[in-house]
Amino acid sequence: MTTINELRPRTSAITFRELVRDLDVHQWVNEDKANCPVTGVTVSSSDIDAGWVFVAIPGYSHHGAEFAAGALEAGAAGVITDEKGARILRDSGASVPIAVVDDPRQAAAFVSARVVGNPDQSLTTAAVTGTNGKTTTTYLVSAALGAIHDVPALCGTVETRIGDMTILATRTTNEAPVLHRFLACAQQQGADNAVIEVSSHALSLNRVDGIVFDVAIFTNLQHDHLDFYHDMEHYFQAKASLFTPEHALRGIVCVDDEWGQRLAREATIPITTVAALSSQQADWHVSDIHPDPQTAQTVFSLTDPAGHTHQVHSPVLGEVNVQNCAVAIAAATAVGADPDQAVTALERAPQVPGRMEKINPDCDDQPLVIVDYAHTPEALEWILKDARELAGGRVVLVFGTDGDRDASKRIPLAEVAARHADVLWVTDENPRTEDAAAIRAELMEGIRNVRPDLTNVTEVTTCRRDAVRCAIQDASANDIVLITGKGAEWYQEIDHVYHRYNDVPVAREVLEYSEPRKRG
Repeated sequence: MTTINELRPRTSAITFRELVRDLDVHQWVNEDKANCPVTGVTVSSSDIDAGWVFVAIPGYSHHGAEFAAGALEAGAAGVITDEKGARILRDSGASVPIAVVDDPRQAAAFVSARVVGNPDQSLTTAAVTGTNGKTTTTYLVSAALGAIHDVPALCGTVETRIGDMTILATRTTNEAPVLHRFLACAQQQGADNAVIEVSSHALSLNRVDGIVFDVAIFTNLQHDHLDFYHDMEHYFQAKASLFTPEHALRGIVCVDDEWGQRLAREATIPITTVAALSSQQADWHVSDIHPDPQTAQTVFSLTDPAGHTHQVHSPVLGEVNVQNCAVAIAAATAVGADPDQAVTALERAPQVPGRMEKINPDCDDQPLVIVDYAHTPEALEWILKDARELAGGRVVLVFGTDGDRDASKRIPLAEVAARHADVLWVTDENPRTEDAAAIRAELMEGIRNVRPDLTNVTEVTTCRRDAVRCAIQDASANDIVLITGKGAEWYQEIDHVYHRYNDVPVAREVLEYSEPRKRG
């Protein structure tokens, strides 16, 4: 199995009419055929089995009904769509039953949950949202839940896991039918909990509708995705929608930033607050953060709502991950774990792929190389400050930024890089349909704002692999090389083509063939 879309839980047939019973169907086409059996739901004409219902959703440039022919040819039993989609289907001569609703995207979520038997109701479920730290926190919550559960399931940016089965991910939060199939498979394969990374886009596009999470977790809100939301207020409202009775029973909110403080005030479900990197009043609060020189871990004290203080050794490098650990422990406790047991379980968490991942942790004659996903100005500043604490020499940074994404963060990102790193190697991430040279030019502009003479700045115009190689080979043994922006991504997207690429094995290969060097 290579993608989450291939998951196929066992289902019992339900009639199309029964499936849409609770929807506001205001029009039928071919209603006389609505008693046909249905065993699944999809919103993709390329991800469908015979007997499934195809939900035709309006898109930005095309309507899903325009692709219904492929779904019908594959054996779709019926279609749910809006009035425009129904007109397209009628004109094409479709003979299957068609249920017409106002919002087919929202309908897709609820019928997907129903056809697989609402598996979220028999699992302990947690949702993690925020600008930075979602992926790491998802893994940490999953680990902390090990205090009370045996078989975990996890779905996020890097991968999908059910027990020992792992599938590489293609997006942070999948479409609703895929997500509900994941939960059903998790339940059927013996999982007792599921932690899902929830993006703001997923909330805006109804991908987690039909799930009422036992606990929802908010990490922070920072500059990102303004190409989609246009301003921070709309971005905040998307995140805040998770903290409503329709989506969650309770919430854990980090109040280190103003957005978390506001969410704690405005949420319409019970909220437990966490203060990790600030002096805000909170139910849980962190103190005495310091590095352990023996283990290179970050150690901190976490005081729970009962006033008991727990010492925590963060399994993830960096002060910023104190925040992620604290909310994870609070979340596990909120759903029944003993705080001490949650701490112990969290400390056993495995390395989060591509998140402050040390490529050569035991190096003496090479620079320490770390791969991280940091791609916002705030996240980059955090990890550069963490690297400064660890570095005996220079902080060397390999970075770029994505094409076809929020361009307003490019210059601030570059300014942070120039301000906090000693040596900069500017390269490409995923240019997508943009000109890679033009993206790099924007980054160079931001660097010049801070470092006009471009001292120790190199723009690598060939490829990202060359940037990684040059940065590592140029570094001294007591330097730290940070490779940021892609994390565990397994591809580089250039002009609609996904090229196989991952920073971690590339860095390992460079280190393997690099000469030992003396500490400077």
